[in-house]
Amino acid sequence: MMELFFLLIFISSFLGIVAIFVRKIPLILSFEPPKEDVISKLKEKVKNLVEISNNFSFEIFLQKLIRRIRILSLKIDNLTLKWLKKLRKKYSEGKKDNYWDNIKKEIK
Repeated sequence: MMELFFLLIFISSFLGIVAIFVRKIPLILSFEPPKEDVISKLKEKVKNLVEISNNFSFEIFLQKLIRRIRILSLKIDNLTLKWLKKLRKKYSEGKKDNYWDNIKKEIK
């Protein structure tokens, strides 16, 4: 029974997709991408890329990369320090000095 229900849902979904596609076929066929506009945009992007590559300095790129890695490592270090402080605080609060309390209980 359940398989029939799922099969019915699958078939109706498939028919719905086909119906939407059939309705949109004229719109899809009438679409013509602008050819010259795309080519001119591509040429301009290549020119910009060439200009950028002429001004590109590998040393500056490495400096920026290392600076970002250093900042990330400092942030991680700060985060782990905060976690460590919280753990130490929990441990110190949880572990009370019961030495004298134990001695008092033993004496009584």
